[in-house]
Amino acid sequence: MTAALLLPAPLALTPEVTALVAEIETYLATLPAAAQLAVPYVCPLGATLRPWNAGYPAPTATLLDRLTRRPARPVPVTIADHLQLASRYMTAFGWTQGRLWDETGRVCLLGAQAAVLAHGYGTPTTVLRGRVQLMEVLHATGRPHASPDRFNDAPGTRQADVHHLLDRASARALSLGI
Repeated sequence: MTAALLLPAPLALTPEVTALVAEIETYLATLPAAAQLAVPYVCPLGATLRPWNAGYPAPTATLLDRLTRRPARPVPVTIADHLQLASRYMTAFGWTQGRLWDETGRVCLLGAQAAVLAHGYGTPTTVLRGRVQLMEVLHATGRPHASPDRFNDAPGTRQADVHHLLDRASARALSLGI
């Protein structure tokens, strides 16, 4: 087959086509214009604060849990969700270095993971697998740290760096389906 057979013929404007285009343009001009805002709408009352665990069900104790006075079973979350929740917890309560948490409630990376676990989201295995994903991202990005905790406590590390690490590890876990 030649290229001439595959390519469509060039458009030719004939008087009939020109009249049809003019008729369509005249019709479209009679329609009301769509209402478009020049700027996006912003609520004058501000935004509402969302809890760090918004979108995830709270752990609820069953009748047997209440009768035996044991804690509720943890809410199952994926590794990606656990890492996102840790980042959201750190955003809500603040970030610190050199300790799990301080007297004001700020947490380090491990403290955020422990807090998510303590609030009933995931299991210790979830936390461990999340830490593996954090280490994988640290190694893949060429950061010579022995653990995510050492990365958190390094002098040049900022809170944004920790959130970025959590986001990348969460995206990696999501891509792996875990």
